[in-house]
Amino acid sequence: MAEDFNAKIIAEFRANAGKVGGPFEGAELLLLTTTGAKSGAPRVSPLALARDGERLVIAASKAGADSNPDWYHNVRANPEVTVELGTETFTATATPVTGGAERDRLYGKLVELMPGFAEYETKTDRVIPVVVLERA
Repeated sequence: MAEDFNAKIIAEFRANAGKVGGPFEGAELLLLTTTGAKSGAPRVSPLALARDGERLVIAASKAGADSNPDWYHNVRANPEVTVELGTETFTATATPVTGGAERDRLYGKLVELMPGFAEYETKTDRVIPVVVLERA
């Protein structure tokens, strides 16, 4: 179950200053806390990231599923988020980049770091949105 899997990653991330093992060993991850679009409750999602200067780049890939992940709907409704990166926690603004050359360039940064992101695009007909996180 995805919630159990994520809960283990979140606990490991917080216990090890942002480092996790298993399928994410060596990858840089962040914890994204969003405000539920419907519930208003805080939701935490572990996500792989790329860097674009000072900006952090994440993708609403959902491993190539045909629907966007819940966290993406949350950031569209409530773009102010909390980011945990390593041992640091800060507020950021989440801005979706849904198409065009800028989206492709940013998604390419994720593919460079984790080639699995290229496979996700082949599994779905949707354009996987990219979200840029900028410190508030």
